[in-house]
Amino acid sequence: MSEDLTDARRGLLTRRESAVHRMERSIAAAKRPASAHAFLATNFMRARESAAAADNAIARGADPGPLVGLAISVKDLFDVAGEVTTAGSTVLAGAGAALADAPAVARLRGCGAALIGRTNMSEFAFSGVGINPHHGTPVNPATAAIGTSPRIPGGSTSGGAVSVASGAAWAALGSDTGGSIRIPAALQGLVGFKSTARLVPTEGAIPLSTTLDTAAAITLSVRDAALLHGILSAQPPVVAARPLRECRFAVPETLMLDGLEAGVARAFAGALAALSAAGARVDTIKLPLLGEVASINASGGFSAAESWAWHRSRLLEHEAAYDPRVVVRIRRGATMTAADYIDLLAARRDWIALMDAMLAPYDALLSPTLPITAPELAPLVEDDTAFFAVNALLLRNPSVVNLLDGCALSLPCHEAGEMPVGLMIWHSALHDAAVLAAGLAAEAALGPVRAHRVRS
Repeated sequence: MSEDLTDARRGLLTRRESAVHRMERSIAAAKRPASAHAFLATNFMRARESAAAADNAIARGADPGPLVGLAISVKDLFDVAGEVTTAGSTVLAGAGAALADAPAVARLRGCGAALIGRTNMSEFAFSGVGINPHHGTPVNPATAAIGTSPRIPGGSTSGGAVSVASGAAWAALGSDTGGSIRIPAALQGLVGFKSTARLVPTEGAIPLSTTLDTAAAITLSVRDAALLHGILSAQPPVVAARPLRECRFAVPETLMLDGLEAGVARAFAGALAALSAAGARVDTIKLPLLGEVASINASGGFSAAESWAWHRSRLLEHEAAYDPRVVVRIRRGATMTAADYIDLLAARRDWIALMDAMLAPYDALLSPTLPITAPELAPLVEDDTAFFAVNALLLRNPSVVNLLDGCALSLPCHEAGEMPVGLMIWHSALHDAAVLAAGLAAEAALGPVRAHRVRS
């Protein structure tokens, strides 16, 4: 896949449109109600300057980079030089501005990205729901377009996904620790790719779990996801889709298919039928190892232990300023002993080895990204029990891939006019190129089903 094949880049390099005009559309979208609460801070002047510089470079016959003045939003987790990184909290509002870009941000900027603003998020990235009591919660634009009551955006990269779904950004930089890229992508009908964690540096980002955190992006297409992954990982992008007739997929029944909402089950079945009709071999397997995930994380998991290590001194002075729902989850780590943590590391290592052997015969696995579609927002704001129940459901499927140290792509598989549903294509560590290649082919096969597909 040549980076020149993105619609946006082709249009700008052939001067059918200008980066400045495209940026003005993004800025206008950022100001509309659909983007409300998506951004914690914007820098439209800087974005306009970046777009103008791209146009000037193209006019001189120069290539300003693969992101060529495109609007990119940045989750309020990553350092941007001269800006304060608060992770969606008020606790860090008085911290000093970052002295340098986080490496992930620097790689985007170095490829011509125009940084349009910092996006809202679940406080300290500790929720798959996307509610933020300090800065307001953005409403899911995809479900608003269907005419339903306000629905959750998904988290923790809530504002990032909304910035893309509303047209304010061409792509969003975010993070995925238990699904925080793929959850909002699935709920909003977008594409989210969680790479193998080690491939993209997370320095310069406030951690949730140093073991599981992954810097990644939300996009409008698999092609754009492959381009962004190539930039963020400093690796060549995926070249082409792999023919589906050459692909062998597995659908694990254990855990991943439990309690599917009717609309999710229908969309997932339709996606499997489309892939099979295109020539893919799709096997259903038990994969009982997935039933061990809960017991491995019974003591609280990596996020609890590692977030407690980062937050414990801050909680002594500022606990009243935290979202109480975040505090509850962080404090789970306070009860974990060093022995518990060492046992967790060993259990994960052994489980990954067994999983790798089970997954080896397959090009990728297929699962619903989430077992549910986006719930209504208001009941989850008001009720803790409902919030934590939904949060657990949202994290259930995608967090398996983080525990596996794997990679996963979520792409839309619902039909036009229905609530967004994500198809998750996943595998173990360092199968990123294979997953993206399968994703490109799957996206093409699902195109006739997904009449709502967007151009990017």
